[in-house]
Formats: sequence, C-alpha cells, structure tokens
Amino acid sequence: MRARLRLGLRLALLAGVMAALFAVDTATNYEVAAAVFYAMVVLNAAPFLGRRALIRLSAFCVALTVLSFALTPKGNMPIGLANMGVSIAAIVMTAWLILKMDAARQAAQDAHAKLVRIARIKSLEGLTTSIAHEINQPLAAIVTSGNACGHWLAHDPPNLDRARQALDRIVRDAGRASAIVARVRSLTRGEPPSRTVFAFNDAVGEVVGVSRGEIERYGIALVLDLAPDLPAVRADRVQVQQVIGNLLLNAIEAIAAGPARARAIHMVSEVAGGMVGLSIRDSGIGIPAGIRDHLFEAFWTTKEDGMGIGLSISRTLVEANGGEISAEPVETGGATFRFTVPAMQQEKS
Repeated sequence: MRARLRLGLRLALLAGVMAALFAVDTATNYEVAAAVFYAMVVLNAAPFLGRRALIRLSAFCVALTVLSFALTPKGNMPIGLANMGVSIAAIVMTAWLILKMDAARQAAQDAHAKLVRIARIKSLEGLTTSIAHEINQPLAAIVTSGNACGHWLAHDPPNLDRARQALDRIVRDAGRASAIVARVRSLTRGEPPSRTVFAFNDAVGEVVGVSRGEIERYGIALVLDLAPDLPAVRADRVQVQQVIGNLLLNAIEAIAAGPARARAIHMVSEVAGGMVGLSIRDSGIGIPAGIRDHLFEAFWTTKEDGMGIGLSISRTLVEANGGEISAEPVETGGATFRFTVPAMQQEKS
C-alpha cells in the first residue's frame, strides 16, 4: 500500500513538472529552449518506470515539445526550430542512454548469476575429486582386508582368528573412509578442524600399517625413525592421517615410477619450537626442475593418471591445523616432504 502511494506521488510530481515546463515553453519566445528540461524528467522517472513506460514517457515529452512549438506565439522561427531539435535530441538521447545502461546492468547481473552457478559447479567438482582421492586409500585397504578374510576362511580348517582380524580392519577402514568424507565436506564449508589431543607416533604407525601392503608390493625398505617421548599434538587426527597417507602414497608412487635401484623410504618424527614434525624421504624420481613452486597447487600434476589434488589438499589440511608443509629434492635422488602440527603445550606446575 505504501509503495503504491509513493509511486502515485512520484507520478503526480512528474506530471506537475511536465505541465509547468509545457506552460513555460509555450509562453516564452522561440529563443528559450525550456523543453530541453524534459530530459531531466525522463532521467528522474527511469528508476521507477519499466522499459516500455519509459519509452512512452519519452515519446510524450517529444510530443509536448512539438505542440509547445506550434503554440508559441512569437520569436525567431529558425532559432525556435533549432531549439526544438536540440530539445528532442536531448530527450531521445537521454532515454536511449538509460535503456542501454539498464540493458548493460541486466547483462552484468546475468553474467554474475552465471558465474555463481559455474563456481558452485566447480566447487562440487572439487569436492567430488577431493573425496574420491582421499577415500581411495582406505577403500584399497578394505579390498585387501576382504581378500585376506576370504583367504583365511578358505583354509581347511578356516582360520577364524585371522579372518576376524581382517574383518576388524575392514570395519576400521570403513569408519576411516566415512570420517574422511565428513572432514572434506566440513573443510569445503569452512568449518574449523575437529582438534583433539593424540599421540603423533601412534597416528603415523596406523597409516604405515594400512600402507604396508603397497610398500611390500614394490619391495620398498621402510625405515621408521620415530622420536621417543614426543609431546602429544593438538590437531584433527583424521586430517593429519590424511596428510601422512597422501605423502606416503606419493613416496611409494615416486619409487615405483623410477628405476629398479635401491628402494627406500625414511620417515622421521621430531619436535622443535613447539611443533611436532614428520619428514618422509624417498629414493624415487625426485622433483623435476621448475615444478617445485607448483607442487602444492590444485590440479597440477606430473603423473599421467594423476588428479593433482593430493598435495593441495595436504597443504590445506596442514595449514587448517596450524602447521606448515614443504618439499625439497634430495641430492642423491628422491625427495623429502615435511609437515608440522602444533604440540600440546604442557601445563606448568
């Protein structure tokens, strides 16, 4: 109701202004170009009139200009004709510019809406790719445990203890996959990590246990140099294990892609400056020259079948937990990846 009343008042005001302009333009000489102020009427009416209504108003202003010229009783006729032409041109140009600006604004809004839709699609693609990449390892472990369970049950007599252990691993890895999906989704929504206090070396050991089959498959010698008496860390355990799993899997793949020479992975945990860190050094193909600065960029990969998302996710997870991640080549061949997470501060007595 108020909107209609406000619109009615605006239209009444415009009508009054147009009537006053018509009266002044008709009463004055040809030399006075009062009709040019109709352009101001069109300009002020643009915010609350539609496209068609604005065109009709402009045409009406042009008609009033011509009628006023016909009714003007005195003055220099050539100058009057020139003033009338200028006034009509001003009205038409003002209306044309307003319509063009409105069309450009609408096009910008449409483009923005399209970009929003594209961003949502890309966000969904990124989320899908991230989840697919992250759950690949626990799913592979589930398949391995499932095959082992079938193997133990096929024994004569069946080895129920070993089969039960395999089933326990399947349940644990399925829960880990579910937790990874939940963590990746919460990360894309900008939610903070679910930080808990846990033993860092234990988390490393669990991931190594899951990856043991791949390590043995490629004949890799794994050296664990985990510092004793590490302080507990305060971070999201699932996300930290995702990072460890990504870096360990990359090390395995780097070694598998290289020549059949000494195959080794050296994992070292340590504490320094209130941070607990883990270094993973491999004897693989190393870091090709010129790509070190791009290693942690999304969708950047040197692997033929790679998605280029693992290291990007790892950096996001580490930084979300208050740590840092880095990479450097090894002179003798291979690469070292290192990340840190905050250690749990001990309360002073």
